[in-house]
Amino acid sequence: MNSLRLWKLAALLLVCGAVVTGCKKADQVAPFEADASNFTVITDVVPDAIMEIRYYSTYNFVGTRVDGYLEPIALMTRQAADSLRAVSDDLKQQGYRLKIYDAYRPQMAVDHFKRWAEDLNDTAMKPYFYPDVDKAVLFEQGYIAAKSGHSRGSTVDLTIVDMATGKEVDMCGVFDWFGPESHPDCGGNPETMEYRPNDTLTATQFHNRMILRTAMTRHGFKPLPEEWWHFTLAGEPFPDTYFTFPVKRY
Repeated sequence: MNSLRLWKLAALLLVCGAVVTGCKKADQVAPFEADASNFTVITDVVPDAIMEIRYYSTYNFVGTRVDGYLEPIALMTRQAADSLRAVSDDLKQQGYRLKIYDAYRPQMAVDHFKRWAEDLNDTAMKPYFYPDVDKAVLFEQGYIAAKSGHSRGSTVDLTIVDMATGKEVDMCGVFDWFGPESHPDCGGNPETMEYRPNDTLTATQFHNRMILRTAMTRHGFKPLPEEWWHFTLAGEPFPDTYFTFPVKRY
């Protein structure tokens, strides 16, 4: 009887061990990936795009170069870059070029944003990017998050440049401005493109935003309700994967 009990106990422990081991493996499977093989440098696909990689510079809401930006280039999944090429070709026929502020954003950069947001004493860039927003509510209001769609590799932040003047088209407000002025529906209905007279956007500024939005959506990108400059490829190839490799040429 004692031997039988010991055998049953050993068998039970073996089964439990297998279950626990399986659970640990499942818990350890995180949606992070370090493989850059499915990504490309945007200017290799869209050579006319202008690069102004804000997180490689100090002119951004953090005020320093952001972790993970090792070169002033922009990366995207190959599928997203191909669609962006179609956008560029479309807009060039209308007299515009793309200017890229950010595209793929490594998780280490998102972690940097998170640390910055938690340091309530660091408000050096507040006058330039969030003068009307208390830094303490950046998480609560969704300006900063633990994960970003940019880290999936098919999202881009951009604007357009007038080819005749070489200047950015007036969109009212800077990239990464924290506030309702950045919302695509500030000043009108982006679905109908009907301008609504207001004290924030002129009719021309609203129309300029719609030029970018129309070209992006026409070629497969989805807009974001909070930011006129932010678009994600519909049917992105890695909807559940967050990549970790730094921004550089591979």
